[in-house]
Amino acid sequence: MPRAAILLLRATVNQVWGSWRMVVIGVVVFLLAIELSYLWQSPEYVGLDFHAYEAAALVGQQSGWSHIYDQGLVKAAESQLVPHQSTLRFISPPPVAWLAVPLTPLQFWLAYGVWAALMFSTLAFALAWSTSYQGLTRLVAVGVAIVPWWVLHALYVGQVVPLIAASVLIAWRLLREDRDVAAGIVLSVTMLKPQAAALAPLALLAAGRYRAFGAWVAAAVTVAGTSLLTLGPHGLAGYRASLDLLPASSSDLTFGGAFGLTGAGVAVSSALIAIAALVTARRVRSAPGIAISIGVVASLLATPYLYENDLCLLGAAGWILWEERPTPFWRASLLAIWILAATHLVVTGVGAPTLRNWPLVELALFVALLAAAWFGFLDRPPTASSTAIAGEADRGTRATA
Repeated sequence: MPRAAILLLRATVNQVWGSWRMVVIGVVVFLLAIELSYLWQSPEYVGLDFHAYEAAALVGQQSGWSHIYDQGLVKAAESQLVPHQSTLRFISPPPVAWLAVPLTPLQFWLAYGVWAALMFSTLAFALAWSTSYQGLTRLVAVGVAIVPWWVLHALYVGQVVPLIAASVLIAWRLLREDRDVAAGIVLSVTMLKPQAAALAPLALLAAGRYRAFGAWVAAAVTVAGTSLLTLGPHGLAGYRASLDLLPASSSDLTFGGAFGLTGAGVAVSSALIAIAALVTARRVRSAPGIAISIGVVASLLATPYLYENDLCLLGAAGWILWEERPTPFWRASLLAIWILAATHLVVTGVGAPTLRNWPLVELALFVALLAAAWFGFLDRPPTASSTAIAGEADRGTRATA
């Protein structure tokens, strides 16, 4: 093709992409507005999870940290904070309550607003900092990433899970820069909700990132040890008792819940998923981002209990895969998952039974990751000509990772 024609084609691609960015921003704003309108139809649930976090923090300050799993005290504190709102049992690890302590002097709704803003800004920063996109394209990409309903739902109830998703993304960026110790320390934030990303650090161990795993272990042991010291035998017994009384709905979004598994069936399937994930992480050890993604998706499948907003971790895994595997198959697959996530709340409403089918999406993604790692036929790069044009179209909007 003559050089003049190539330059004209590239200029056309740049112009079209510039126009489409504005269209995408419009779609993002539209979808977010609709999601917010749906969520605010149930105002009684606004800040419900943060409600429990702050109540536990108040109990810890007033009665001692060994009593934060005394659900009677937590319920009383919640009733004082927001008398008209239903109460929620506190079953999170102690550090979640510690995080809420600085906000306890504030009026509850102001404290919730600060908390939600911090969760959102941390996740947005992690998305923006971890990507190779630049300029307006970065803004568009981050906007697209926060559209899936689970992000707004997490902010709506005041969940801590956006912070955990952010830690995975920041750790991935640090690993790319060979800052393994820092990556391991940051990844220890997953201790705030271990079931959502428990296999991610183990995937790094399997991938041979020993310094990162060692740093994670050191940080995790420090957090766990401090938790045990503050809880004492009484508090630890209360924590165990709280975990034994999980609501039935806690398994709705799990692999076992989707397939009707119980007891041994859940244990065996979880073990098989974990083994497959770690063996595959070893296989892809040259790409720690892929190893982390495999660990995150496997964690979501293997955990015995999960809630809607925990799928923020699925969004983090998809963000990593979008960058690490820019091939037609992966881009199309991730886009399809995004469309499902972006329209689900609008089409079905809050608490729809179809949410129980989400483990099937996670399973399909997990199987695709395994197939790509072992057989490679899903990772074929675009043709040379299309790569050249795409690369030119992104010039000035992307930077080397």
